[in-house]
Amino acid sequence: MPSKNPRCPLCGKPRDPDFKPFCSRGCRDRDLLNWFGEDYRVPTAQAPDDADDHRFDEG
Repeated sequence: MPSKNPRCPLCGKPRDPDFKPFCSRGCRDRDLLNWFGEDYRVPTAQAPDDADDHRFDEG
C-alpha cells in the first residue's frame, strides 16, 4: 500500500510533484549522476574473465 506522505528516496524529505519521485532538482540531478558514475549496479552472475578466453582457442 503506498504511503500517504511519499518521501524522496535520496534524502527523505517530502516529494515535490515537479521533481517526482524526488524533493528537488538537486536530488534528481544527484540520482542521475549516481547512474552515470555507475554507483547503481544490477547484480549478475558472470563467469570469470579467463573462462571467456578459452572459447576462441583453435587447438
